[in-house]
Amino acid sequence: MLKVHRISSVEWNPSAVVALATSADSSQVAAARADGSLEIWLVSPGSVGWHRQLTIHGDPNSRVSSLVWCRSGPRGGPLGRLLSSSIDGSVSEWDLFDLRQKKVLDSIGISIWQIAAEPCNDLLVDVKQEIKSHENGHANPSFTSGVSEEENSESEDEDDDKNAVEIHDHNDAKHTRLALACDDGCVRIYGVSDAEKLTYIKTLPRVSGRTLSVTWSSDATRIYSGSSDGFIRCWDVKLAHEIYRITVGLGGLQSGSDLCIWSLLALRCGTIVSGDSSGSVQFWDDKFGTLLQAHSYHKGDVNALSAAPSHNRVFSAGSDGQVILYKLSSESVGSSDRKFVPEAIKKWIYVGYVRAHTHDVRALTIAVPISHEAGDDTKLFAYSVKEFTKFSPHDICPAPQRMPMQLVLKTVFNQTPLLLIQAAHSLDIYCVRLKNTVSDTSPGPSGGLASTDLVARVKCKASRKIICSTISSSGTSFAYSDHLKPNLFELKKINQARACGLLTKGSFPRNYRLPITWFLALILHVGWLCRNDIWFGHFEPQVVDVGSAELVHAFTPCRKDGGESLPPSEPPITKMFTSTDGQWLAAINCFGDVYIFNLETLRQHWFISRLDGASVTAGGFTPQNSNVLIICTSSNQVYALDVEAKQLGEWSMRHTFSLPRRYQEFPGEVIGLSFQPSSSSSSVIVYSPRAMCMIDFGMPVDRDDDTDLANGQGLTRKLHSNGALKRKLHGLESKHNGRRNFDFCAFRDPVLFVEHLSKSSLLVIDKPWLQVVDTFDAQPVHRHIFGT
Repeated sequence: MLKVHRISSVEWNPSAVVALATSADSSQVAAARADGSLEIWLVSPGSVGWHRQLTIHGDPNSRVSSLVWCRSGPRGGPLGRLLSSSIDGSVSEWDLFDLRQKKVLDSIGISIWQIAAEPCNDLLVDVKQEIKSHENGHANPSFTSGVSEEENSESEDEDDDKNAVEIHDHNDAKHTRLALACDDGCVRIYGVSDAEKLTYIKTLPRVSGRTLSVTWSSDATRIYSGSSDGFIRCWDVKLAHEIYRITVGLGGLQSGSDLCIWSLLALRCGTIVSGDSSGSVQFWDDKFGTLLQAHSYHKGDVNALSAAPSHNRVFSAGSDGQVILYKLSSESVGSSDRKFVPEAIKKWIYVGYVRAHTHDVRALTIAVPISHEAGDDTKLFAYSVKEFTKFSPHDICPAPQRMPMQLVLKTVFNQTPLLLIQAAHSLDIYCVRLKNTVSDTSPGPSGGLASTDLVARVKCKASRKIICSTISSSGTSFAYSDHLKPNLFELKKINQARACGLLTKGSFPRNYRLPITWFLALILHVGWLCRNDIWFGHFEPQVVDVGSAELVHAFTPCRKDGGESLPPSEPPITKMFTSTDGQWLAAINCFGDVYIFNLETLRQHWFISRLDGASVTAGGFTPQNSNVLIICTSSNQVYALDVEAKQLGEWSMRHTFSLPRRYQEFPGEVIGLSFQPSSSSSSVIVYSPRAMCMIDFGMPVDRDDDTDLANGQGLTRKLHSNGALKRKLHGLESKHNGRRNFDFCAFRDPVLFVEHLSKSSLLVIDKPWLQVVDTFDAQPVHRHIFGT
C-alpha cells in the first residue's frame, strides 16, 4: 500500500502578470510578471498542449508596463522581436536564444505607459471588402440584406481565412515604427530595425494630461492616443499634427479631467474602441470621432482590450475580474416603400462575461484561435474566441512560478532525507521528518503529514536572482547559479538537535572562464558537476570536477553523430538529466530536441529530433535500467528511449501511439516524474499540479472501458469546470491495491512537487490556493454574496 506524506508549509509567492503579447505567427504568448521575469508559452487550441517553454529572469527593479512582439527583418525571425517598455522610461528586447533582457533604448527620464507597433506589412486580411461594407457603422446592403445576425456572424468567421490581401505596405521597409505613450503627454515614435538600438524618428505635440494608451490605424497613417485628461486624440503620423479629439466622458459614466483612457483599439471596420477608468467600453467612428455605442458593464477600471482576428468581436478586461465579450451585429432598418432595399446598421452589442480571476485582470491578447488573459492573482487563463460563453476558461497555469525542488534520500547524515527548495533570492535545505502516516485512501481531509526542519539557507544579493540549483545524492554538496556566476557549497555536518548545518563555500579556479549566462540545469553526480553554459547563443554542456574545481570537458553538441556543431540560433537547453550509474547525460532544448552524451567517453552519443513535434515537459533515467530514458511531452505522450541502442524502447514501440485516452486527457501539464528507489521496480509516477498517474512499464496497457472514460474524461471535465471540482475530494484518491496501469489520483490543492521517499511511501508538497492568495499585496475583487 502506497502511503502519502504531505507538506503544505512551504512559502510560495508567485508574482502578478502585468503584460501579455502574441508572437507574429501566433504560436507563442509572452507573459511579463511583476518580479521582472518573462515566460514564453506555446499556444494550444485545447486544454492539452499548453507549455511554458522558456523563462527569462530580467531586471527585478525594472517594472514592465507593456509588451509588443513586432517583426523587423531577418533579426526577428518568424516570431519577431519581443520588446517591453518600463516605468523607468526604458525599452528592452528579450533575447530568446541568449535568454537575456537587453536595453535597446536607455531611459528617456519619463515613464512609458504603453508601446504599440505599427501593423506589419504582411498582415493578411480582407480589409478592402470590410472597409467598403462597414462604413461609419453602416453596411453595404448587397452584403447583408436577407442575412440574420447569427448567420452573418458565422459567415464572417468562416471568411476570416478565405479572403487574404495585403492591407499595408509601408514605404520604408527597413524598420517597423514603434509608438510610445509617455507620462509627459507626448507620443514618441522610434524605428525598430536590425540594429541593436531603436532609432528616434519624431515626437508628437505634448498634450495636457499623461498619455496612457496608444494604437495605430490599420493603414499606419494615423495614431490614436488616450490620456489622463479624458480625451482620445487622432494624429496624422506624417504631418505630426492633431486631426481631431474625442471627449470620452460624454458616453460613459464619468466625465472631467480625471478620466483615464487605459486602453485603445483601432479596428479595420472603421471603429475605435476605448476602455477607461469609469468602467466604460465605448465604440467610436474613426472618421469623425462620433460615438456609436457605449457599454458600462465593468464595475471598475477597464485595463485591457483585445480584438478577434476578424475584428468582429472585442474583449475587455477590468479591475473587477471580469472578461466581457462584445460582438458586431447587424440590424435592418426597413422602409414602407418596397422599392428600397432595407439598410443594415452595424451595432456593437454586449454578449456576456466570464469571471475566472480573483483579482484584477491586467492584460489580454489573442493567439488564434485562443483569447489569453492574466491578472494580479498570477494566473493565466485561455478562452475560446468563438465559443466564449459556451466553454469555461482553461487554467493553463494552476501552479504559477512553481519553485524548483529536489529530494535526496539516504544521505550521509544518518540516512536523513534532505529537501532542496530554490526561491528567487535564497536556497533552503530542509531535513524531512515523517509523522504518523495515513494511507492515501483514508477519508480524512488530508493524507499523512511530514515536517521539515531548516538546516541551511544561502542568500544571494538582492540585485541578483537564482536561476538554477542542485544537490548531490549524498547531500554533502550543493550548488546554484545567478546571472553572473556559479556558486558551490559543502554541507559539513547537521546538528539533529538544533536543526542546523555547517557550510563551507567552494570556489572555481581563477582562470576558469565564466559564461555570459549560466543556464538552467546543474547535476551533481559521482563528484562531477554537469552544467550548461551559453556563449553568445551557443549552448555548451560542461563537466566540472567538484573536488578540484577543474573543467573536465566541454561538449560540442551536434545534430548528427560526428556532425558539425550547432548554429548560433539553436534553441537553448532547458532540461538536463543524468543516469543513476553516471554514464549518460541527456540535454533537452526548449523545442524538445534531445542530446545524449556519454560521460565515460566524453562524447556525444545520440541526437533525437523533437518527438511528435512537441516539447519535453519532464524526463529521467529509470533506476531499473540506466540505459532507459523516460520522456513526457506537452502533447501528453510518454516515450521510453533505449539510449545505448539509439532507438525507441520495446515498450514505446508497442504502446506509445496507443495510450489510454484517459492519459491523453491528463488534467494539467506534466511537470515531473518520480521513480521508486528500487532497481527491481518498473513503475513511475507522472504528475501535474492537478493530478498524478501511475505507469508501470511491466504491466499491460489496457484500452479504455466505460469506467476508465468516466474516471478520465469525467475528471478532466470536473477539473476544468469553473476551475473547481464538482465533487469533494477527501485527501488523495487512488487505487494502488489491485491497481491497473495508468491509474489516476486527483489532488485537492495545487501540487508543487512529488517524489518517492521509499518503495511504499510518497512525499507530496502542495499548498491551498487560498493561502497563496492571502499573501498577495493586492486584495481580491469584492463579490457580493446573495442573501448577505
